[in-house]
Amino acid sequence: MRAGQILRVSQVSGDQCADLNVFNLHDYREAMHVGRTRTLHGIHPDQGSFLWSAPPRERAMMYLLTDDAGLNDTLFPRCSAAMYESMFGFDEHTNCADMQAEAQREYGLTPDDVHDSFNLFMATRVNPDGTCEVVHQHTPADAFVELIALMDVLAVPNVCGNDIFRTSNYALRPLDVTVMDAAEADLAAVPGLRAHRSQRTPAAFAQPLIRTERSLRRDPEYSPTFARTPVTTERIEVSLDASGAALLDAHARRDLYGDDDEAALRDLLISWWVASHA
Repeated sequence: MRAGQILRVSQVSGDQCADLNVFNLHDYREAMHVGRTRTLHGIHPDQGSFLWSAPPRERAMMYLLTDDAGLNDTLFPRCSAAMYESMFGFDEHTNCADMQAEAQREYGLTPDDVHDSFNLFMATRVNPDGTCEVVHQHTPADAFVELIALMDVLAVPNVCGNDIFRTSNYALRPLDVTVMDAAEADLAAVPGLRAHRSQRTPAAFAQPLIRTERSLRRDPEYSPTFARTPVTTERIEVSLDASGAALLDAHARRDLYGDDDEAALRDLLISWWVASHA
């Protein structure tokens, strides 16, 4: 896909999950990062969310323009052949890892290059005990999602190969995939994005070359040059009047800091500052 085109993934009969991988078409090492996307948009990103690449690039790769179903997941990894064999004894079973690897092979990528998927039309939840669960979905047959490419990308959606979990309600169904040019109104709907100095491309890397040798060996000439080191600190005095001291005493997190007023005040001030700048 070229920047400014739309990927539409549509249901055909309904209730089918899809896995999606996304790569920068001109630098495959920049790929969608589910963890960064989850951090910025939650475990269930929906219409209005971006798909982000990993640090140090951390750029928006696609924008979720339309989402009829509102059932997307960033918790669960792609299913694999080993998963089905180890859990159920099926040494031959459809799975997302193998399907992604084969589809990406057309562009010279290997199974190592398949990344954690953005799961379209997948209903999940986090239970009170902290475990994650896939639940039944109810996606209408006319539902679809549309993603605008914000750069030239290789976008690879696949029908999820899991028919023995509730992922797609115990079945494998077709999906329809369409690529089209975005209208001006679609492009105008994408929120503006800022560029940051900390976003780096390979040209700024201390090691810009992609390794071709698989084994790892120490470079005897290596000399560490960690960024922003050494770390320095500055002590700042904060004066509190009687009312401020009373507020500190009322809201200090004594379960964490006990009688350490300095640590408690730092916690409250920074918590307020982060919340006000989020």
